[in-house]
Amino acid sequence: MKFYLSCITTAVLAAALQTVSAAEITGKITLKGTPKPETPVPLEGTTCGPVVHTALTTRHYLVGADKGLANVFVYIKQGAAAAPATAGEPLLDQLNCQYEPYVMGMVTGQKLKIRNSDPLLHNVHATPKVNKEFNFAQVTKGQINEKAFDKPEVLVRMKCDVHPWMFAYIGVVDHPYFAVTDKDGSFKISNLPAGKYTIEAMHLKAGAKQQEITVTGDEKKAVNFELEVPAAP
Repeated sequence: MKFYLSCITTAVLAAALQTVSAAEITGKITLKGTPKPETPVPLEGTTCGPVVHTALTTRHYLVGADKGLANVFVYIKQGAAAAPATAGEPLLDQLNCQYEPYVMGMVTGQKLKIRNSDPLLHNVHATPKVNKEFNFAQVTKGQINEKAFDKPEVLVRMKCDVHPWMFAYIGVVDHPYFAVTDKDGSFKISNLPAGKYTIEAMHLKAGAKQQEITVTGDEKKAVNFELEVPAAP
């Protein structure tokens, strides 16, 4: 019994030490160039017109302070071992006839809550290239359904067939080492074990860039990217 308890104690201590000594990656994604203005979304004549009282636009480029770029999915592309989610169930909401958040991340097999917060019909249509497609209606306000994705895929497109401007994008990976940049382009990835990795910053319009990094112990490493507005065809 003493030997058994000693083994458990050692395993728990080892796991705790690994968490304590894990690295933290912080950084900022900036945008080079000037994107086109966002396109207004016409709501007149749609079911959203009577319930949405703020102007909607496309959300291709959200550029903040010092050209920081929001909605960039930053993740460990290579080198990370598969690991379970460390956060609770992610939520994809439909609010004021938009998907919120526009870009998000989750772990394979993790349950995704999808909610309709509007008093009207939406439909939730996932159009992945690797995972299984699904398409269902959410008729009532407050309705919640749960779905999951079994395979890594960056990014899975979500859309509403009733309201053609409604899109969201989900980065699905098999580990919890990812983040989405905030309104200023900043991100943080925590609890990354020591090792050598490829980290990628992926944006829907500005494309993707990668860097090779090595982290040791409880290192705090800064990793920054500059993405660029593609040249006009």
